[in-house]
Amino acid sequence: MPRRPRIHLAGLPLHIVQRGHNRDACFFGEDDYLAYRHWLGEALDTSECRLHAYVLMTNHVHLLLTPPSSEAVSRLMISLGRRYVQYINKTYRRTGTLWDSRYKSSLVQADDYLLLCQRYIELNPVRAAMVDDPAHYRWSSYQANGLGQDDPLLTQHDVYLALGQEDASRLNIYRGLFRSELDDEAIGDIRMALDQGQPLGNSRFLASIEKSIGQRREVKPRGRPRKLAATPADAQEQLSIIM
Repeated sequence: MPRRPRIHLAGLPLHIVQRGHNRDACFFGEDDYLAYRHWLGEALDTSECRLHAYVLMTNHVHLLLTPPSSEAVSRLMISLGRRYVQYINKTYRRTGTLWDSRYKSSLVQADDYLLLCQRYIELNPVRAAMVDDPAHYRWSSYQANGLGQDDPLLTQHDVYLALGQEDASRLNIYRGLFRSELDDEAIGDIRMALDQGQPLGNSRFLASIEKSIGQRREVKPRGRPRKLAATPADAQEQLSIIM
C-alpha cells in the first residue's frame, strides 16, 4: 500500500516527530544535544521556518514549527538530518543510518490545538518519568515558554503571545496550563494524527485542508479540546519510551 503523502502548507503549524532507527538512541551525550541544537538553528535560518516548541528525547525529537512554504520543511529536515548524522558517525566512528527513514508530521489548527501540542511536546520528559516537572528538563522549549529563559531557536506563535500582554502574566498563564495532566483523549488524538499523517483540528479545519490540497483525506473529525482537563495520569503515562 503506497504511503500517504505528507501535508505541508505555508503558514500552518506542523507537528513533526523523528525517531531513531528501530527506536534506538539518537543522542548519546550532552555534546550531541548541543550539536543537534546548532544544526537545527542553522536549518531554521536557511529554511526560514519558525520553531515554537521542541523536545529532544533520548531516541526521538519533537518539533512544532510554521514553514513559510510547503517545500521549506523538507529542506529543513534533510539539511538537519544529514549534518547531524555526519556528526554522530564521525564522533562515534559508526556507519549507517541513525533515523527512521521517514519523519512523521501533522498539521495543527493553531487557535484550538497549538498550545495543546506545545504541552504534549514539553511534557514528554514527565510522561517518560525522566523528570517530575518539565522545568527540570534541559533539552526542551519549556524553559523558554514557561520560565522566560532566552532560547534563540524559538519564535513565539501569536496564539502563545495572546495569552497575556506582559511577559510575566503570559508566562504565569502558560505555566498554569501545566498544572493538570493531558487527558488520554487529547494524547490519543495527537498520536493518531501523527501516525496517520493527518491534520489535528476540528471539522472546519479539516475541510479547509481538503480544499487547499484538492483531495479528500479520510480523517476522524475532532472536537474542541479540553484545554485544562484534570484527569489523573494512568499507567500508560509511565511508559519509558513516550511518543
